Amino acid sequence: MKNTLSIASISGLICVVLGAFGAHALKPLLSPHMLTVYETGVRYQFYHTLAIILIVVLYQFNKSKKLVIASYFFFAGILLFSGSLYLLALTSIHQNSWTWLGPITPLGGLCFIIGWVYLFFGAKKLN
Repeated sequence: MKNTLSIASISGLICVVLGAFGAHALKPLLSPHMLTVYETGVRYQFYHTLAIILIVVLYQFNKSKKLVIASYFFFAGILLFSGSLYLLALTSIHQNSWTWLGPITPLGGLCFIIGWVYLFFGAKKLN
C-alpha cells in the first residue's frame, strides 16, 4: 500500500486530462457512440480511482490483505476496462477500430466486481 496513493493520484490526474481531451479534442473526431464509449472509460476509471483512495484510508485502520487485493483488482480493472474502451474509441478515428479489444473489456469489468467483493470483506473486518 506504500505507493498506492501515489498511483491513484496519477490515475486521477489522467482521468481529468483524458476527460478534457475527450470533451475538447476528440468530440469532433469521434462518432457519438464512440464518444460515449470513451466517456464511459473515463467515468469508470475515476470511480475506481476514488475507490482506491478509500482503500488507502481504510487500510490505516485495518491492515487487511483483502483491502490490498481489492486495490490490485481495481487497478487491473482500470487498465483492462477503461484502457480497452480508450483504445476502441481512439482507433475508430481512422476507421481502423481494434474490435479484438471488445472481449478484454468484460475482463476488466470482472476485475472491478472482484475488487468490490474484496473491499466488502476487507471492510467487514472494520466492524
